[in-house]
Amino acid sequence: MSNKSVRHILGLSGGKDSTALAVLLYKEIPEMEYFFCDTHKELPETYEYLDRIKARLGIKIHYLSPDYGFDHWLNVYGGYLPSPKSRWCTRQMKIKPLEDFVGDDEAISYIGIRADENREGYISTKPNIKPIFPFKERGLMKADIIKLLEESGIGVPDYYRWRSRSGCFFCFFQRKYEWVMLAENHRDLFDEAVKYEQEHKDGRQYTWTEGETLLELLKRKDEIIIQHEKAMAREKKIAPNRPLAEVLASVMDEEDNDLPCLVCNL
Repeated sequence: MSNKSVRHILGLSGGKDSTALAVLLYKEIPEMEYFFCDTHKELPETYEYLDRIKARLGIKIHYLSPDYGFDHWLNVYGGYLPSPKSRWCTRQMKIKPLEDFVGDDEAISYIGIRADENREGYISTKPNIKPIFPFKERGLMKADIIKLLEESGIGVPDYYRWRSRSGCFFCFFQRKYEWVMLAENHRDLFDEAVKYEQEHKDGRQYTWTEGETLLELLKRKDEIIIQHEKAMAREKKIAPNRPLAEVLASVMDEEDNDLPCLVCNL
């Protein structure tokens, strides 16, 4: 074990919760080290949001890149696309770069899980990395997080208009509506995700979403958008004054029960 003093680290994902945590702590813990695990498969809005965070808070962000890119690991795993049952992308491209960044130093990792979330998972099992959950300790919930972001002037990421989670543009945790809107907002990235489904040397086909390819899903675009708009209208009636980001997250959460990888989506 290193003789260095304990390091304080906070991983930014480009999402609202980790950003709000940075807002909460950047004055309290001036020695905090902020990092972003960069897969190089992120939305352009994510990088723009990170720039906004740096400018508003005056902090430095360490951009951690994996030793090998997504295509390398896709080949290592035999062409199998990552999925909720096989999250090799998180392990190889997010967790490993973080653990390399910390090394054997003792570190306290500040995690943005809210008091209204029923999950305790952590991204690393290394004994020298101790997780702390400030939102849970202080009883801060979703509305508090939105307030922190608004008062800081940072606000929420631009992709929150149509996407409720951060992460790679082809993240398998995306819901049907989010895939449709990826095609609407970034057709080039959608087409790249389609290529990953189609191009395998042995002729096998994998899909990002269970049961259909992205092109099949896109044929149902109008149906998916209509269903989403109806769900949004129902949710807005329940609490008319909630911010759009909260309403969208609630609607999306109704669609599936899979919890995203914490390191990618906080």
